[in-house]
Amino acid sequence: QVQQVESGGGLVQAGGSLRLSCAGSEIICRSEVMAWYRQVPGKQREVVAIITNGGTTWYAESVTGRFAISRDSAKSTVYLQMTSLKSDHTAIYYCNAALVPRADWGQGTQVTVSS
Repeated sequence: QVQQVESGGGLVQAGGSLRLSCAGSEIICRSEVMAWYRQVPGKQREVVAIITNGGTTWYAESVTGRFAISRDSAKSTVYLQMTSLKSDHTAIYYCNAALVPRADWGQGTQVTVSS
C-alpha cells in the first residue's frame, strides 16, 4: 500500500532550487531510515539521499553539496532541499523507507531542469 505522497517538483532553470516534500505519518513513524530516490527513463531507480531518525544523513556523490535531506516528525514529513540544480538532476523523485519493509511506490514528483 502506498503510504506516502511526494510533492514540490516542477520546472526550474539550471542553477535554481526546489524543495521536495514527502508526507506520510505511518511510514515515517515506523521507518528508522527514510530515503529519496530518483529515476530517469531507461535507468534504474537510485538512492540519492538517506536520513535516520537520529538525523544522520548520506548522499550520493552526484548530489553531495547540492541536496539536503531533513525530516520533521511533528509534520510527519521528509524534505529534500535541492539547490544549484543541473540538467542531469532531471528525474522523477520518490520517497520511501530505505530498509524493508517499504511501502508501495507512489507516483513520485517530477523535477525538470531546463538548460
